[in-house]
Amino acid sequence: MDLWKRLTAPIRQTSGLGRWVLLSGLIIVAVFVIFAVFADIIAPYGFAQNSLDGVDFPQKGKPSGDHLMGTDGFGYDVWSRVVYGSRTALMVICLAVLGSLVVGLTLGLISGYVGGWLDRILVLIMDALYAIPSLLLAIVVGFLLSEKIGAGVMSAALALTVVYMPQYFRVVRNSTVSAREATYVEAARAMGAPGRTVITRYLFGNVIQSVPVIGTLNASDALSTLAALGFLGLGIQPSEGADWGYDLSSALEDASSGIWWTGVYPGLAIVLLIVGLTLVGEGLNETINPTLRKRKLKPITAKETAK
Repeated sequence: MDLWKRLTAPIRQTSGLGRWVLLSGLIIVAVFVIFAVFADIIAPYGFAQNSLDGVDFPQKGKPSGDHLMGTDGFGYDVWSRVVYGSRTALMVICLAVLGSLVVGLTLGLISGYVGGWLDRILVLIMDALYAIPSLLLAIVVGFLLSEKIGAGVMSAALALTVVYMPQYFRVVRNSTVSAREATYVEAARAMGAPGRTVITRYLFGNVIQSVPVIGTLNASDALSTLAALGFLGLGIQPSEGADWGYDLSSALEDASSGIWWTGVYPGLAIVLLIVGLTLVGEGLNETINPTLRKRKLKPITAKETAK
């Protein structure tokens, strides 16, 4: 019970608005997580299924009892594509954020602690990557990877990893440069602690605090970048999985014909998940950052004043 109170203390000290922001974001994200995990149960059809018992589904069919959100130009069920698209999006986002976190955090710690020529080279490389617009960099990397390993989940995740890796590197490296001059770090080195011990035991815990907030905000941005890659045909191929960006690209011709359901529902899914991830990031920022939390002060009575 005491452990639970200590873990939830930052949330309880957060303002009411901050708690609602975090809770709202978690609910939205949880819905898409449920879609992703139980897609095989929730979706009535496969993400690339356009027939049942030898009967083809109607192409661009209106929403009905058999097809809750209608069908697209390929005869695919839009509702099934939306549900399976949650799995694809969350898989790519998790792999991309985890990959960029591991690489950026490791290189940032080494660069900030070691310094010298290694630090200058890594900073130069990361600044060069950071200077390139994220979408352009993702397009280039995604195009190169699609020729090597195909346009699947892994190639999209690697492309996004290259895009967001410099952000973690810059934050962690700057925090490490400041923390390595602290008294406790100098004391550890004076006692003969090796560099690996100093980095993992003394620096890691101090520079990791701002990473969860960056991760959630990067996740929302990664989703928009993934949708853009799919819209341009460089994301997930239809045979590999459902891609909301690809569905939006396929629905461009339908908009002029009054067929709205093929583009509205995938676009709405993208917007809702981005909003959910952004709310989680903002809520975590207020929860983790002690300067943004409002501490509840106990009222002082006359008896306590007399004492």
